[in-house]
Amino acid sequence: MDLDFLYNMNEGPLRSGLIVLGAAVVAAVVAVIVHRVGIMLIRRIARGHLFTTTATEVAYNASRLCLILFLLRLVLTGAPDNTPGLTSVSYLTSVALILALTWFLIRCVKSVSVAVIKLNPYDVADNLKARRILTQTRVLSRSAYFIIALLGLSFVLLTLPGARQFGASLLASAGVAGIVAGIAAKPVLGNFFAGLQIAFSQPIRIDDVLIVKGEWGRVEEITGTFVVIRIWDERRMIVPLQWFIENPFENWTHTSATILGTVFLWMDFSVPAQQVRAEFERVCKTLPLWDKRVCVMHVTDAGERNMQIRLLVSAADSGSAFELRCQIREHMIAFIAKNYPHALPRLRAEVQARNDPDAPGAIIDGSPKEGGG
Repeated sequence: MDLDFLYNMNEGPLRSGLIVLGAAVVAAVVAVIVHRVGIMLIRRIARGHLFTTTATEVAYNASRLCLILFLLRLVLTGAPDNTPGLTSVSYLTSVALILALTWFLIRCVKSVSVAVIKLNPYDVADNLKARRILTQTRVLSRSAYFIIALLGLSFVLLTLPGARQFGASLLASAGVAGIVAGIAAKPVLGNFFAGLQIAFSQPIRIDDVLIVKGEWGRVEEITGTFVVIRIWDERRMIVPLQWFIENPFENWTHTSATILGTVFLWMDFSVPAQQVRAEFERVCKTLPLWDKRVCVMHVTDAGERNMQIRLLVSAADSGSAFELRCQIREHMIAFIAKNYPHALPRLRAEVQARNDPDAPGAIIDGSPKEGGG
């Protein structure tokens, strides 16, 4: 863009600087007006299209800044060579434009992820598919943020004469070959690659119920380097992404949220099993947390003092299963204590009278009975 017709080359540097400054202000105002009108037209044309509408909202400020800096760069390109500070201002504007474009691309990726999440709400009962899409979207979008930021930093360094070699090396490392080669030496890239594995293979998803290192919790967040597990007592466990690739763990909601819960009771051998089973089946039908799939009682063990009864029930998810188990345990203990108190676990012992002559080992007149052992 040649702006020589605006500048009087015979004027001094100060006057040229003022003219360039005025042209820059006009360019910024024009950029703001054009941007606002353009966004209004795009929203009207794309009304009803979620992705385009979301992009105009999420990337609004970034796109405006890019347009302003682009027009300023055009003004500086056509400015006279004797303009004071032209070289420094042009360089800073170029760097700012690169950073603004980086920000704009990151916001575009963000707008896509927001639109995908809106199309797949996960706050519903059957949210397995939505959680799968949510996990992939978040992990992949964060990976894209990392790559875009790396490229933006590389292009900024390429504008510095003394750092061009470093910027070129950093830019080359953004390629797939550079990432794969750096996994062994760079834990950050290792976690980045583990995040991609988790996004596609999905051993874990957002809101999955996990048992990690003996702790029960839900996946609250998956970042680019670690996973946040919300423990049942509201603690947070931070686990690196790579740990889930290299170590075994329990996922209670990998294919379905439904789960079986067990209640163990230790009863005396005299307990009437059929009556206990009938009461257990009756109470299951009255509890809304039971999902009507499994309600079974078995005598699973017998020791020298008592026997073990296992009550097996099913529920829609692990939280409901825990509450259901507590309710059944409380009711069954009260039922047995009220109707069959003798069937509660107890220790048997035979106590013989001290002076009973028929008892083996009884003491008579201070001497043990013969044959008492």
